[in-house]
Order: sequence, then C-alpha cells, then structure tokens
Amino acid sequence: METSARYILVGFFTLAAIVAGFVFVYWLNNASTLGERQFYQIRFAGPVSGLQNGAAVQFNGMHVGEVTDLRLNRDNQVVATIGIVKGMVVHADTNVSVDFQGLMGTALVSLRGGSAKAPILTPNPTMPPVLEADVSAGQDLTQTARGTLNRIDKILEDNAQPIKDTIGSLKTFSAALARNSNHIDAIMTGLEKMTGGGPAEKPKPIYDLAIGSAPLAHVHPANQLGVPEPAAVLALDTQRMLTRSDSGQIAPFGDAQWSDNIPKLLQAKLVQALDSAGVQAQVMTPDQAGAGGSQLVIDLQNFALTTGSPPTAEIAFAAKIVNGAGKIVGTRQFHDAVPAGSADPTAAVAAFNKAFSKVAGDLITWVGSTL
Repeated sequence: METSARYILVGFFTLAAIVAGFVFVYWLNNASTLGERQFYQIRFAGPVSGLQNGAAVQFNGMHVGEVTDLRLNRDNQVVATIGIVKGMVVHADTNVSVDFQGLMGTALVSLRGGSAKAPILTPNPTMPPVLEADVSAGQDLTQTARGTLNRIDKILEDNAQPIKDTIGSLKTFSAALARNSNHIDAIMTGLEKMTGGGPAEKPKPIYDLAIGSAPLAHVHPANQLGVPEPAAVLALDTQRMLTRSDSGQIAPFGDAQWSDNIPKLLQAKLVQALDSAGVQAQVMTPDQAGAGGSQLVIDLQNFALTTGSPPTAEIAFAAKIVNGAGKIVGTRQFHDAVPAGSADPTAAVAAFNKAFSKVAGDLITWVGSTL
C-alpha cells in the first residue's frame, strides 16, 4: 500500500508539471508576441552587422516582435522579414534602424515614428509590404566610432598649427605660474582669510604702555585741563607696533600691537600721568573740542622703534596749551629715545615705557610752570 501511494504521488506531480507547461505555452502564444502576427519586410541599403534571426523588434522602445528571416536579394541588399503584434498600424514613412541593447548587447530592429498623414502599409501574408531603411541604419558601434575618429583626425589635421600655438601658450603660462607660485600662494591665503576659511588666526600679542613709577612733582593749576586726541599722520594712527628705518620707511613690528591706537593710547596715558601729578586733566572727545577751559593740544610726530644697532624706542611730539579764550599760552617740543637692547617686542616695550616716563615727566613740569 505504501509503494502504491508513492507512485500515485509521483504521477500526480508529473501530471501537474505537464499541465503547467501547457498553460505556459498557451500564455506565451496569447499574451506575448508569439501569438498571431503580421509580417513586413525591411530592405537595408547598407550592412547590418550583428543582426540575426530571432532578434527583437521594438516600436518606439516597446518590444513588439522578432526577425523571422534574413536574406540577400538580387542586388545583394539585406532583406529582413519581421513579425510583429497583429493590429499594429505601420505607416510608409516609419523610420527603421538597427540598435543595440546596451553598449555590447545584441542587435535589434528599431521602428520609430511615422506620420499620421502617410499611407498605412496593409499586412499581406504572401507579399509583405516593404519598409526602406536608411543607408546609416545598419551601422554598428565600431563603424560609428571609426567614422567619429576619422572626423576628429581631420579636425586635428586642419588645426595642427593653432593647436601647437595653444600648447605653446599653455607652456608659457605654466612657466609664469611656476615663477610666481609664492605670490599665488599668498593671494590664495588672503582669499581664504577673507572668506573666513583656513585655520584660526593666532592671537596677536598686545602690549600696554606704563606711565612709570617714579614720583612726579605735584602741581596745582587754577582750572581743569582738557586733553583732546593727539593729531597724527595716517601711518601712526594704528594699533600695530611700528618700526622706522633710517630712510624714514614705517612698517609693522611683527605681530605686536598696542592696547589701543597710538594717538588714543598716548592721550589716555598722558591724562593718567597728569592726574597722578595733581593736574585735573580729562580726556576730551571730538564733540567737546569747542568747550571752554584750558586744553593741552598734542601733535604726535614719532612713536616707533628706530631700526639700527641697537634699535631705539623714540617718542616725539609737540605740545601747546590753549586757554579758555582760545589763546596759546605756551608751546614746547618733547622727545626722548631709549635703546631697546634687542629687537624683540618685550625689550621694545620696556624701552618705550622708559621713553614715555621721561617725556611725561618733562610735560608735567612744563604744564605746571605754564599754568
């Protein structure tokens, strides 16, 4: 009984496989292009490399049939017979070409377009209507590439001298770039900083000016003394620490900078020094320039490290005292120079502090005697 049951099971699966095969064939004949078809002939004026029996036929990119026959006619032209889905409308001006599936795929016949005003080709099983293909319809990828390369070669041949001149110009331009590579690097670095890119900028060292610890003689003027911001040339109106060469050239001293612009720094420190000596001094802003009372007007002339051996910190300015009536009651030139010992910012600041202490003491003594 067990053996009989096993045979029945095997027979059942065999029968099911046969039925499935018949169902598949039926579907293939009714749902695919293997069903009832209509036939056309295509006459190619040129070669059709790669085209074979059974090759696919596409109409506007859709699979509609296959190539059923390939032969040569009396004029040695390739004539292909195609079978496509019955009921399709094919016009006499339908474009025919041989395309390829993928870059290295198999050849297929491609049908495109067709005007609605063109005559409709009526299918005939015994004498299929003929579609004429263009001369270039059967060119394969190799032929197309060969033609393209020939055209490129012709263009290069006709423009050999201009191309040679262009290459020469590029060589000259490259040599110029190589000679100026350091300038280009500087330009690119500047652009990078301007656009906020690149690494974070290293903080610049900032130095303050000391008024000195030596006691100054106390004076007691009759009224308060205003100190406007000193006048200075544009080169001195900066926060950078400066150097001055023997030829008069002014340049920044490395990355070192003062705690404020030099004229404002000098104004603030002179007011502090005057206060410490008992003079009732105050910083005057530009909008207070016309106010009454005595004023100490400063014309800054030099505040730089003079290069040389050794470098020297120099401070020079002219001062005048103007009373409340606008009359000048005193003028004097102040100057001091202190060797820095070495060309580094710390030594330079120490020298500036000594020079300022000297000119500030002379100024206070002069202000006391003048007022």
